[in-house]
Amino acid sequence: MKTLNSTPGALRLLALSLAARLPLVMLGIGLMVHTARLTGSYAAAGVVTGAHALAVGVGGPLLARVVDRRGQTLVLVAGATVAAGLLAVVACLPAGTPLPVLVALAAAIGFALPPVGACMRSLLPGLMPDPGAARSLYAVEASAVELTWVVGPPLALGLGALISTGAALAIAGLALLVGTLAFAAQTSSREWRPQRSAERVRGGALRSGALQTLVVALVAVGVLVGAVEVAVAAAATSLGSSAAAGPLLGIWGVGSLAGGVLATRLGGGARSARGLGLVLAALTAGHLVLAATAGSIAAMGAVLFVAGAAIAPTFASAYAMVDRAAPAGAVTEAFAWLATALAVGGAAGAAAGGAMADGAGPAAAFVLAGAAGAVAVLVTALRAGTLCERPVRDARAGELILAAA
Repeated sequence: MKTLNSTPGALRLLALSLAARLPLVMLGIGLMVHTARLTGSYAAAGVVTGAHALAVGVGGPLLARVVDRRGQTLVLVAGATVAAGLLAVVACLPAGTPLPVLVALAAAIGFALPPVGACMRSLLPGLMPDPGAARSLYAVEASAVELTWVVGPPLALGLGALISTGAALAIAGLALLVGTLAFAAQTSSREWRPQRSAERVRGGALRSGALQTLVVALVAVGVLVGAVEVAVAAAATSLGSSAAAGPLLGIWGVGSLAGGVLATRLGGGARSARGLGLVLAALTAGHLVLAATAGSIAAMGAVLFVAGAAIAPTFASAYAMVDRAAPAGAVTEAFAWLATALAVGGAAGAAAGGAMADGAGPAAAFVLAGAAGAVAVLVTALRAGTLCERPVRDARAGELILAAA
């Protein structure tokens, strides 16, 4: 934590970004339980949350591209205002509301959600011009984000039980609006400007070979995460302790937090394709071992803590590589594509993991997670050359352009 303590502005900005992102973590489970209450169907709830997740995956990069062209303030303020307003509408809907209406509103909310995480990560190099310090800051940020995943879902469920599911969504919308406005009001965000003199790459950030590699690898990591979430819930239920699923996933998040803190102290994560491959290999091995623990709550908890320790370092390494390889004028979009990759992979992993857990038991879903991690390792190894791209500074334009290592 030394990096942030030496930079109060960075600490404040990170805290505000976390406050703005906590409601985003609450929305998935919040929309699910609220839809189930309105319709009486968990199948309908799954359709609504799926539409929301898909819209987040599509809207994130598009809004981030606008940020790269117009700056952060307009997109953050407008997105948060629209999303909060729509959440208030959903919160007031009566029981029996037609499913198409719920799907349309959930998709609109997902599309409007402001890309706070991508905006925050695009600011980090400016907060810490020294490359080593910036890399450590990515690790700190990746670790801190785990706190939102530990707190968010239980908070959404707790508010739903204490007040109502609609009130939980309305409160999340208000928190999103206040947190995002506070973040957007900070000088670093308000004065951030896109690289006007840089020639924009046609096709956007995905024209970068390095970003293509990282996106594919993180889709596989998302599958791992989604499959583990379902497998843990299925394993706990099969052992007659369904209530243990929440604490087990919390232990997983704490393990990731611990791994991120360690990565920060060691310099901020992997610095090369080989290093990223090793981190992904550790991620894969730890989660594959979970297949042998499906019959014991205590064993699952212990292994989840150890396996989770590779999650935050994986994200921190990927973020630092994106900062180095993103095309000029597309850095926010590049970070948003990583979030989309994780969301798409997570949805696919949850669906496939659920099917495997139903058909062959929770251990099979853990094996799926390990297989997805192996795919990420393989992609990184086969496309290691793309991750050698580095930015250099053009003497005439003074902007970052891509060059081969």
